[in-house]
Amino acid sequence: MAADLTAFGNWLAVPSVVCLWAAVLLRAPGALRSPQQRGLWLAVATAAAAMTLNLPDVVAYAMDRGAAYAHTIGLVRNLIGVLSAGAVLYFVAAATRGRRLQLASCAATAAWPAVLVALDAAAPGHGTHTMPPVGDPVPSLAYWLVLISAHVIANTVCVSLCWRYSRRTDSRGLAAGLRLFGLGTALAGLFWLAYLAKALFGSTWAMPALPLLMNLHGLLRAAAILVPTLFTLRRSVADIATAWRLWPLWRDLVEAVPHVALNKPRSSRVAELLWPPVQRDLLVYRKVIETRDAILILGEYARPGALEQARSLLAGHGIPEQRRTAAALARVLKDARRAKLDGLPGPGLPGQSGETAALELPAAIQSSNEGGDLADEARFLVDVAEAYTSPATTEEVKAP
Repeated sequence: MAADLTAFGNWLAVPSVVCLWAAVLLRAPGALRSPQQRGLWLAVATAAAAMTLNLPDVVAYAMDRGAAYAHTIGLVRNLIGVLSAGAVLYFVAAATRGRRLQLASCAATAAWPAVLVALDAAAPGHGTHTMPPVGDPVPSLAYWLVLISAHVIANTVCVSLCWRYSRRTDSRGLAAGLRLFGLGTALAGLFWLAYLAKALFGSTWAMPALPLLMNLHGLLRAAAILVPTLFTLRRSVADIATAWRLWPLWRDLVEAVPHVALNKPRSSRVAELLWPPVQRDLLVYRKVIETRDAILILGEYARPGALEQARSLLAGHGIPEQRRTAAALARVLKDARRAKLDGLPGPGLPGQSGETAALELPAAIQSSNEGGDLADEARFLVDVAEAYTSPATTEEVKAP
């Protein structure tokens, strides 16, 4: 059982390191520009480097090259590890805006590698750094106690503050990232506590699980820094879906009222999404604004009482009550668009007989126009767009 656990943990080493490096590279452009994310990114990048040097194949290769080469790889791996611990402390300090903790993290990050190098140099001649199942630690017990204490202190502080601030934040993305990072750090803390028990008491019962703990920690940290990317991807997919569904309504309305559009429509909605005329993150915003403006103008061409009449006519079509207003508006817009394209005077236009009977906009559009939630208006307009292409809205609404 213990051998199987160790084998599975070692098998997970390569996927864990690959995921870590992929996350580090994907997040590098945004993280390096953001002081709040820089420490977290650095902590994961240094952890990825240390774990790369700890891959079973890398360790075996170093051992085959000789004791001096194996010693160098082991020392570099541990130095990068304490840099990762210092970066974890710096990330926590930056997130909590703790000036003292920031200074302490910088001092510790400088002190830990210096002490490790000094202890390594003072130890008798040795090869790779290891904590063998039987016998004394190499190069010395003091060396390993400093190394372990650096990780345990950093991990304990990080887990505590990640848990605390994940419960306080209103941002789902930030809360998820903090919890994933805290959980991964907790697994790394258990890894080093097992080494501490081995160093002080000779306890080896937890040693078979150590590769699994460390590699699960890598996967969780990779997931933690990818949370913003995943949320951005989800938002982009949602925006693309919204723009796709709004296209038929938006295109027809802009054709009738072309001056509301910032840019001329593309030849198809596929072209509109692949080569958007505005920044991609503004595509839905522009579609919603332009559709609303077109509705406001075409509302002047609606017959008096057309919206309520359309609602009553649609009552027998099996349309749910919550979507009936959207369907009624779609039906009225077809008539208003037809009147505008035919050059007919709008009954709601100034100087016409229906001057006081312009189309009363649904609440979803009114609230957004007054600074309400644009997402609510987008959802309402998607319902209008779906109804706009439905056969139930093709019949012309007659004046009462």
